[in-house]
This record gives sequence, C-alpha cells and structure tokens, in this order.
Amino acid sequence: MEKAAEKKSKRSQSDYAYAKYRHLHHSGYPACTKRWHYNVLKESWDTGRIEFVEQFKVLLFNRPNRVLGIYEVSTGGVAGTVADPKLIFAAALKACASGIILTHNHPSGNLKPSSADL
Repeated sequence: MEKAAEKKSKRSQSDYAYAKYRHLHHSGYPACTKRWHYNVLKESWDTGRIEFVEQFKVLLFNRPNRVLGIYEVSTGGVAGTVADPKLIFAAALKACASGIILTHNHPSGNLKPSSADL
C-alpha cells in the first residue's frame, strides 16, 4: 500500500515538473497538439515585455511533437529584432530536435505580417 502511494506521489511530482518546466517525458502523456504548442509559447512570454519589445523565439520538439525546449534567439526594440539562422539551426541540432516552430511578437499589436516577416 505504501509503495502505491509513493508511486502516485512521484507521478504527481513528475506531472507538475512537466507542466511547469516542460521537461522531456515518457510516452505515457497524450500527443501534443498545435493548440498545446501555442499555449506553451504563450506561457513562455514575459507579459510585462510583450507589448514593449520584439522577441524572437524557437520552439524545439522531438519526433512525436513533444517540446524539448524554447530558445530565445533575440530581443530587439519596438520596431524589430534580428534572427540569425545559424543560431537557430545550431540550437535545433544541439537539442536533437526533429522540428522547430519560429515565433516572434509585434509590440504594436499588428497581426498582419510585414514583408520582412515573410
């Protein structure tokens, strides 16, 4: 009986660590969806800075689309930021990522991508 309670305690600690820090996890978790990736990225943004400076981040994930980490490539000013492809690919290779999602915010709140975004 004590071992079952200990396993449950370890499992809940594991679930908390996964939800809080997005550590790698075993295949017992449900498949990750696009909406889940969006929520992970949204939680990673500093709400105090999102309206003031432009940031460029990369979401790194493995083959089953589970998050390996979030890499902040750069932080710029109000009008833009620079994303070096060498840094992005180096981070993806070092993390052994099978996929990446490139993201950045517009402090102006304008949802229409600029020509530089495309």
